[in-house]
Amino acid sequence: MRIETERLVLRPWREDDAADLYRYASDPEVGPAAGWKPHESEADSLNVLREILINDRTWAVTIAPSERAVGSIGIFPGTAEGENGEWEIGYWIAKPFWGNGYAPEAVRALLSLYFAFGAKRIWCAHAEGNDKSRRVIEKCGFRYRFRAQWTAPIGEVRTSLYYALEAEEFDDD
Repeated sequence: MRIETERLVLRPWREDDAADLYRYASDPEVGPAAGWKPHESEADSLNVLREILINDRTWAVTIAPSERAVGSIGIFPGTAEGENGEWEIGYWIAKPFWGNGYAPEAVRALLSLYFAFGAKRIWCAHAEGNDKSRRVIEKCGFRYRFRAQWTAPIGEVRTSLYYALEAEEFDDD
């Protein structure tokens, strides 16, 4: 499924995105903020595509009309105790594209879609100290709910702050 916004196209990830994924996911300022290690090779990125990103609930973020992936967004059942298995959105945008409002635009598109599908509440979280993600979350109208410990894919135990947005609070304008 493709999702189009004013400036973006969210499209399914493809194996031929490995070079673009590596170009941006190898940046040490991108992955570690979200708990994953920078990609070490294009083969590493291809493996991540095959094992994690190519699925029905994760999209490559592209800046229209280009098809080049400059980030990722996905939605999955939340695993933190307070989320009760409800949907949680995760995202990242490549550093050269920070500060352009692409992440909030992509998040709002996914919120609109999943609230239209009947979701009552959607969650989003960021690691403590990740102020860029916190600002995206706040711009999209999420409200802080709780903090919890989790083990990041890089093996570190981190504290994350969890936010939720109720369907009736969502303003898709």
